[in-house]
Amino acid sequence: MGFRIQNNIAAMNAQRNLSISDSAMSKSLERLSSGYRINSAKDDAAGLSISQGFRASIASYNVASRNVTEGNALLQVAEGAMDQVGNMLTRLKELATQAASANASSNLDKINAEGNQLLDEIDRIANSTEYAGSKLVDGSFGVSDTKTGSWTLASAGLQSVSGLQSSVTYTVAAVTQADGSYNITASATLASGRVTQTLYGVSGASTGSTAEVSFAALGLKITLNDNFTATFGGGTIIAGNQVASNFQVGARDTSDDRIGVTLSSIKAADLDTNLVKDKMTSAASAQAFMATVDAAISKLNEYRGNVGAAQNRFGYASANLATTIENFSAADSVIRDVDMAAEMTRFTKNQILLQAGTAMLSQANQSPQMILSLFK
Repeated sequence: MGFRIQNNIAAMNAQRNLSISDSAMSKSLERLSSGYRINSAKDDAAGLSISQGFRASIASYNVASRNVTEGNALLQVAEGAMDQVGNMLTRLKELATQAASANASSNLDKINAEGNQLLDEIDRIANSTEYAGSKLVDGSFGVSDTKTGSWTLASAGLQSVSGLQSSVTYTVAAVTQADGSYNITASATLASGRVTQTLYGVSGASTGSTAEVSFAALGLKITLNDNFTATFGGGTIIAGNQVASNFQVGARDTSDDRIGVTLSSIKAADLDTNLVKDKMTSAASAQAFMATVDAAISKLNEYRGNVGAAQNRFGYASANLATTIENFSAADSVIRDVDMAAEMTRFTKNQILLQAGTAMLSQANQSPQMILSLFK
């Protein structure tokens, strides 16, 4: 064999293998400490790309699952209101039945008064039932505005409009006052009849800001921007047909990833046009009112059935999302997570190789010492 001291090939070989073992053990330590097989793109670029896609979908499905839960809560609030209205309609049927009988003639005023109070309460519940600021059963849920005529909301300085009821036409007009404020009038024909309300001395929005005006009598809120002037005169805002409000229950932008829900008005006059006050002042009118209450109960039951069907659909959607999240998580785990048993085996092997390589490097470094014996 050749005796050389300039290049210790054996030591270089041992060092190279030792470096490989050290790198492998470091990678095993990284995987064992993190629990992931892929910790950076260099570990598995294709696997990382697929895993990230799964993770984005899982995150989206988790939010969709919360959407379903909140959607179901919204429907429960609406259904609770319908339940109470149903109870009051049942009581109205009792009162109408009592008032329709000759033996109740002396108590008709009391019966009629209670009926009127019940009708007021039905409308109060319909107007006040809301979820996260959105009214549910007053006829405005899912209704958006459609502008007609020669003007638009933006050019007229009307930033946005809320509280519109389906198929109701609203007219808005403004008159400038000497002090620069406005008198704004809004009117519409609602189920209860023609309603007009004027707000006096309304201040316009300052530059770059908005101002909100509320017409409580119509349930209407209008946000003005700094373009608002009284010069547009009278404009007409038409509430278009009620459309379903969509709840996102999937991770994509498709109709299959949304569930549409429609909630109708449960105001007394919207349940039946004849469900109004002072219908039990005589036996004859009470007899006719019984059929009116029956029709209102039938319509309310239809609405409650729709809500119940939507709740059941949300239930199935929630179960499907839970399964999807579980399966996507399992798929991501197969790609991204480390097999701890297999990795521990590799770690042990690399640890032994590192120890052996260190020992052999030490031996290789001592080999040139034998050359000194040639000088004796």
